[in-house]
Amino acid sequence: MCTAATYKTKDFYFGRTLDYDFSYGDEVTVTPRNYPFRFTEKKMKTSHFAIIGMACVIENYPLYYDAVNEKGLGMAGLNFVGNAVYHESIPGKDNLAQFEFIPWVLCQCSSVKEARNLIGKINLTNTPFSAQLPAAQLHWILADHEEAITIEQVKEGMRIYENPIGILTNNPPFNEQMFALNNYMSLSAKTPENRFAPGLRLDTYSRGMGAIGLPGDLSSQSRFVRAAFVKMNSVSGGNETESVSQFFHILHSVDQQRGCCELENGKYEITLYTSCCNADKGIYYYTAYDNHQITAVDMHRENLDTAALIRYPLIKEEQIRMQN
Repeated sequence: MCTAATYKTKDFYFGRTLDYDFSYGDEVTVTPRNYPFRFTEKKMKTSHFAIIGMACVIENYPLYYDAVNEKGLGMAGLNFVGNAVYHESIPGKDNLAQFEFIPWVLCQCSSVKEARNLIGKINLTNTPFSAQLPAAQLHWILADHEEAITIEQVKEGMRIYENPIGILTNNPPFNEQMFALNNYMSLSAKTPENRFAPGLRLDTYSRGMGAIGLPGDLSSQSRFVRAAFVKMNSVSGGNETESVSQFFHILHSVDQQRGCCELENGKYEITLYTSCCNADKGIYYYTAYDNHQITAVDMHRENLDTAALIRYPLIKEEQIRMQN
């Protein structure tokens, strides 16, 4: 389970949590402009936009979980188990394996507007990356400085939804997640007024009571509501430090702590990493479950006109600064 978010102050920020019970060996990965991106049914792209994001690199191929290209377009895939449907190849379509979707879009699109036209031609196939890595059931958030959309390929076909809150979790389908927000329209960041019953004395005995009823469990629907409320009510300064800090606070509101989500195999789902990318500047920030210090990789400090992947393994050990 995961949560993705967008945020805008002076710059545009894009990131997500990745919640799972184990890691595939995630690395902050920069794909430079001349890396040869191979596709199962499309012509190889040897020249394209540079990309930075979190990926599992296998056989020198970056399997991106979330990424942003040098034009400021961000994309992330989140679990959508039971609802995602991939097809066999369809003549006349741009047939892409599920794992090729993020590279295909970010290689060549500089905005959501451009990507809409591209996505309308796409059919996602059930082609696995390998026998050990079958096609993951996902849906995606795609966003830039101006707008965000959610993309789902379901039984009925490809669906594109406007995403006015810039938040995505997992199930149910996005239109149902958005509809559920109607149940929380009375929530407020302000101190509530007594509307329970005329003549009945009720007191605000604590701060924060306007948000009573905001779900606190770890289900994907509850995380969607909570992240939406926190993001839509967030206030921060516009400089880089304040913006990045606030973005992490938004996503830390849906952290999964070890022990709170037990799986059938006796393991626990945790927030393996949380990311925040300044999409305008190409700086990728992250924290890990056991490392709360924010670490950053700036794609523009790399030579983006090369052909080899640039990889930074996550710093996972806690970094504690002693003051005495």
